[in-house]
Amino acid sequence: MAPRPDSRPDSAFLLSLHDVCPATWADYQPLLRALERHPRIPLTLLVVPDFHGGGRFIEDKAFCQALEQRRRRGDELVLHGYFHHDDSPPPTTPGGWVRRRLLTHEGEFAALDGETAAARIQRGLAMFHQLGWPARGFVPPGWMTSAGSRAAIAEAGFTYWTDRDGFHCPGSGLFLQTPTLVWSARSPWRRGLFQGVNRAREWAHRAAPVLRLAVHPVDMRHQRSRRAWITTIERLAGCRRALTKSQWLDELTGETA
Repeated sequence: MAPRPDSRPDSAFLLSLHDVCPATWADYQPLLRALERHPRIPLTLLVVPDFHGGGRFIEDKAFCQALEQRRRRGDELVLHGYFHHDDSPPPTTPGGWVRRRLLTHEGEFAALDGETAAARIQRGLAMFHQLGWPARGFVPPGWMTSAGSRAAIAEAGFTYWTDRDGFHCPGSGLFLQTPTLVWSARSPWRRGLFQGVNRAREWAHRAAPVLRLAVHPVDMRHQRSRRAWITTIERLAGCRRALTKSQWLDELTGETA
C-alpha cells in the first residue's frame, strides 16, 4: 500500500492490546493471525496479573510461553493494573459515580490509596521479574488514577505510564500528549457510533506524529469492530511506522532500551 499524500515519513502508530490474560488470549487470536501478513507490526501487550481475581497468569504455563514468544519477536509487555476491577468503596459524588460506574467498572486504580496501589504494583512486578520480563511501562485499568496511585506508580521505577491523554514520564516529569483511537463495543449502537468517531479522529489527527490504537478483547468478539480494527491497522501500516510504546519513547528522547 502506497503512503498517503498527507503522511509523514517519521510518523508512527502504537498498537496496544489491553486486558491480556489467559481468559482473553483466545479473543485476540483472529487479530494476531491477520497481523501475520504484516510481520513488522510490533505490539504493546498490556498484561493483567490476576484478571478479576480469576487466577494469576503466571500459573498458566502455555499463556506465559505464548507471551514469551511474542516478547522475543519484538512485542513489549506492560503491567496493566493487578485485578483490573474497581473494588474500592463505592463513589459518593456524582462525578465519581459517572467516572467509576457509568463509564466503567474497571478503574482499579481510580480510588486506591498509595499503600494499596504500591502493593498491587509490586505483586505484579514480581511475576514479571520471575519470568525475566522487563516492565518499563504501566497502564492503569480504565486509564483512571487517584493521587495515591499516581504517587505509587512514580515510585515504582517505571520509565513511563499512559492514560487516555498521553505518556507520563516519572523520572523527568515529562508529559507527552498523544491522540488515541478506542472503541466502546458493548452494544450495537455503540459499535456503530464509535466506528464513525474513530474514522473522524483518525482524519483529524492525520498529521500527528504519533497515533495510539487501544484495542480491547470485547472489540474482537464482534465482527464489525474486529474488521474495523484490522482495516484501520492495515491502512495505518501503509503510511506510518509501527512501534511499541517504549520504542517510540526511546526514539523521541534519544534513549536506548
